[in-house]
Order: sequence, then C-alpha cells, then structure tokens
Amino acid sequence: MADDAASPRPTRPAERIDAIDVLRGLALLGVVAINVVNEFRVSIFEQFLSRKPSTAPIDSAVETILTLAVEMKALALFSLLFGAGLAIQFDRLANSERRASLLVRRLVVLLAFGLIHLCLIWNGDILTEYALAGLFVLPFLFGPRWLLAAAAPAFLVLYLAMQAAPPDGLFPSTATVTQHIEDATRIYATGGFLDVLAFRLREIPLIVPLHAFVFPRTIGLFLLGALAWRTGILQSPPRRLLSVGAPCTGLGAALILAGADALGTILLALGYGAVIIGIAHLESGKKLLGWAAPLGRMAFTNYLMQSLILGWIFYGYGLGLFGRLGVTSALAIGVAVYIGQVFFSARWLRRYRYGPVEWLWRTLMYGVPQPMLHSPIEAVR
Repeated sequence: MADDAASPRPTRPAERIDAIDVLRGLALLGVVAINVVNEFRVSIFEQFLSRKPSTAPIDSAVETILTLAVEMKALALFSLLFGAGLAIQFDRLANSERRASLLVRRLVVLLAFGLIHLCLIWNGDILTEYALAGLFVLPFLFGPRWLLAAAAPAFLVLYLAMQAAPPDGLFPSTATVTQHIEDATRIYATGGFLDVLAFRLREIPLIVPLHAFVFPRTIGLFLLGALAWRTGILQSPPRRLLSVGAPCTGLGAALILAGADALGTILLALGYGAVIIGIAHLESGKKLLGWAAPLGRMAFTNYLMQSLILGWIFYGYGLGLFGRLGVTSALAIGVAVYIGQVFFSARWLRRYRYGPVEWLWRTLMYGVPQPMLHSPIEAVR
C-alpha cells in the first residue's frame, strides 16, 4: 500500500469493471449514430429549423426513432459514466498525496485534447465541455456523500428550468441560422481542408451557446454518476439494477412521448444504464454483450477516430458527401464505422493494455511513460 501511495498508477486491465466498459461501448454506438445523422451529414443547426426539407418515409421513420430513443440519451449516458469514472479514479488514488494534482492534470490534458479536436478536427467536440465540467465537479468529490446527493438534483433542476425558460439572446435568429446552413452546406461539401478549418472556427461562437444550454445537465449527471459509484449502485446485484432500470426506462419513454423531453431523457438514460449494467453482470449477459467491452476501454481513441473517419467521408477534402445523403444512408455509414471499431478494438487490446490515445492520456497525467504491452501474465489471461 505504501508503494501505491508513493507511485500512483493507472488502473490495470484486470482491475477494470467490465460492465461499465460494456455500457460505454454501447453508448458509443448511440453517439456515432446521432453525430453522423445530425452533425456530419448536415449542419448541426438544421435540426433547429421548424421547416425541414422533405425526406423519404424510411428516413423520417429512422430519424424519429433516433430522436425519441437515442438523441441526447447517449451523451447523457456518457456523462453519467464520466462522473463515475472520475469518482473511481478519485477513490483509487486515496492513498496518494498527489491525488488532487493528478486528477487536475488529467482533466487539463483532456481539455487540451478537446481544444485540438474542436479546432482542428470537428467542432461537435464534447471533450472540452467534459473537461471543464470535470474541473467543476472535482471539489465535490472531497466532500461527503450527502453533498453529491444534494448537488446532483440541484444542477439537474437548474437545467430543466433553463429548458423551460431559455435565457433571452442565447441563440441566433432564424435568419442567421438559415444563412449559416447555406454556407455550411457549400463549404463543408466542396471546400478544401483550410476552407473547412476556417469555417469550423467561425462556427464555434454559434456552437458555444448549445454547450452552455446543457452544461448544468452535464454537471448534474457527472455528480449523479459519482454518487452511483460511491453508494455502490453500480456494483449492485443484477436483479436490483434491472428492477430500477425497467421503471426508469418506461417512465422516461412515457415522458418523452408526452413532450417532456428534458426530464424524460435523463430518466431514459438512467434506465438504459441500469438495465445494461444489470445484464452485463449476468454470465449470460457477459456472453451477449462482452464484445462491447473493448470498445468501451478504448472509447477515447474510438471517439476521435470516428471524427477523423467521418470528417474525411463527409467533408470536401475527402469524399464530400455533406448534404448529399439521407438519414438512413448516413446511419449505415456510421454503423459500418462502429462495426469496424468493434474488431479493431478487440484486436488491439489483445496485444496492448490501452488504446493509443488512452495511453497518451495516462502518460501525460502521471508524467512518466506507461507500459503499453501486456505483461506475460496478462497475456496468458
């Protein structure tokens, strides 16, 4: 124990909680599905127009299903998981005098990755928001459990209040959005890398309010995820998780169908998480869902890979498919990329402990190069 305190280290592969990795891997499917349909295929702002271009019936059906069952729910799941992961790191560094500085460095490195991703690769980035929210949430982890229990619903209520009464002037006018969509369709579809880069940077001031609008929810879900870890809910028996997850899923779905999307999304994400972790704890569930665990262990790498691959497919410096595909065709591309990552992640982790970006993140966090190859004992396992 003294050695651990003197030399804090990343979580070994054998120490990971497979059910959480499974949930993270499945959530990644929802993320790529929404990103490819709403943010790579067309301008992110097109969804905010009351009048949208007419689409084929199958595209309308697929878009409706994604909107009701997946949109925002996948990101809510990732927020819960990020909060739980931050709490796990915090608790595992309990014997280290460097705990606070290491976790701050971890989040600052994530912020740097996020800003690079935001500016140079894709401005739909979520890493920057997560890093800032993590720095905000970190002090709460030093407090008692009741503080998490009080703060989580407080921030979620603030988010719901902002949804019910958005602040004036937060979003651009319809005319501004319409003109911006026209410019995005032209530049993203036909522009070279520098053209796309310049326009992406000009878009950021329009995108920042979208993040501000959901930032209290991100903080609330981080705190809720941390609370779930601290109370042991994530390690509960499958029956208990399923008994909680099923009603949350049902109530969340009912609220969304009734038009209460903001609250319904939170409950549906909680339900999804509890049900999937409950199933993943079962022996039969491990066989059914175990393929998603490598994806979850490499979620950071896979998220950035999706941006690079989809950027090349949809932007003018690649295949230039921006604005040219329907929802179903774009979704098929996203699912194909995801399936490719399933095989890539499994193969990579047979040889290496971490994904390449995860390795770099840990190395920069701890300040020393981390071992990349599996040890002989781990290889036997």
